Amino acid sequence: MAPIDPHYLWAFGHGVMLLCAAYVLLQTVFFRPTPLKTYKLAFSGALLSYSIVVYKSLGRPQLNQAWIRRAIVDENVQYAILALYWWIAKPVNVSILPFATFSLFHCLTFLRTNIIPKFAPPPPPASGAGAGAGAGAGAGARPQQPPAVLDTISRRIQLWVKNNYDVAMRFVAYAELLICVRLILGVVTFRTSFIAPIFMLHFVRLRYHASPFTRTAVSNATAYVDNFVAGKSPVLQNGWITVKRLVSSWGGAPLLSGGAGAGSGVGQQAGPGAQQAAAAGAGRR
Repeated sequence: MAPIDPHYLWAFGHGVMLLCAAYVLLQTVFFRPTPLKTYKLAFSGALLSYSIVVYKSLGRPQLNQAWIRRAIVDENVQYAILALYWWIAKPVNVSILPFATFSLFHCLTFLRTNIIPKFAPPPPPASGAGAGAGAGAGAGARPQQPPAVLDTISRRIQLWVKNNYDVAMRFVAYAELLICVRLILGVVTFRTSFIAPIFMLHFVRLRYHASPFTRTAVSNATAYVDNFVAGKSPVLQNGWITVKRLVSSWGGAPLLSGGAGAGSGVGQQAGPGAQQAAAAGAGRR
């Protein structure tokens, strides 16, 4: 039996996440109970995809300082751990939004680059020359294009992904802040474990160091609350100032003690582009 291409397993995981997330969110819109099996299946798909990318980029897990330092600042590792946490923890439906957004872009890109080209007609047979010349002509022939309809779909997918990538990453950044608010409210109303917001806030801290989209979202959210508390009671204003000071002191601390390790995650993207490239490499080896 031929081995399964890791790239297809990666895409399968994202497809599972996307389909299951759509069902979970649909149930949420209609105020129905969380479909637990579908919810866990969604994060199982995410774990499959992120595990493949992490294995490709970092190799086998190793109990040494160098590997751990690389893993801490690797955004795909961070999302894999987050997916595992949501798989284990009590369901929070909104937690599925960032993963579903990534999966949408990954699935569209996989459709454009891997599925649609398979519908291209085979190259025309060589004619009028010897077998050797025909083989040489066939080897040098340009690949055939898919049918016009599929080629149009492919171009539209490419354009849509390009035009909406930044919008989607901003949406993910704000969605992660929304999840934090939801978890804090859950703790206040005794519906959520206090561990959940601590875990998620630490994740957002990691994202803040790595993602300009998260930094912008945090800055805008802070400005919004600043405007809200302006002119309110001194107690509220002083409380907000204290919260900002504590969060700034904790969130701004370097992730690692060493300068090189702390900066190695900056500039990477855990979004569709980086994970697509890593998975494509895994599929070709």
